[in-house]
Amino acid sequence: MATFIPLISSGTAGPLGVLHLPRLWLKVSLEARGKLDSRYPGVGQGYDQMTIDALGLKTDAVVAFIKDQKPTYPQFEAWIKAQPGVKLDAASVQKHNAAVLGYIHDDETRKGILANNGLPDDANAPKDAVHLNDLDSWQEFHDAELK
Repeated sequence: MATFIPLISSGTAGPLGVLHLPRLWLKVSLEARGKLDSRYPGVGQGYDQMTIDALGLKTDAVVAFIKDQKPTYPQFEAWIKAQPGVKLDAASVQKHNAAVLGYIHDDETRKGILANNGLPDDANAPKDAVHLNDLDSWQEFHDAELK
């Protein structure tokens, strides 16, 4: 069975305007079907947990809903909106999005991703985790599927 590297960026938001949420949905959806590349967790402790916590959701409930219902992305957002205590007000979403965009990898991680992509670690190199993670996923996809 083929597995997939999730190529939706953490810098992508759906209609609710929550960054990383589409990527979280994709990763959990793929994992629930045994199709997520083994290098990726369905729900990791970084952006995944940050997003779940920011919205006031429970990890087990998110995973169970996606696993059991196999929702489309809009169906996933509709489920989120229906959850008691969910935090979708403008201030909460803005705070979360700023945290996603402002997250910076440690030097070792940044240098490793740049080196794997043949890019210099200079003033023009991306510093933020969103862009570095994109580069990392694209390189892994290339190595797995396009070489």
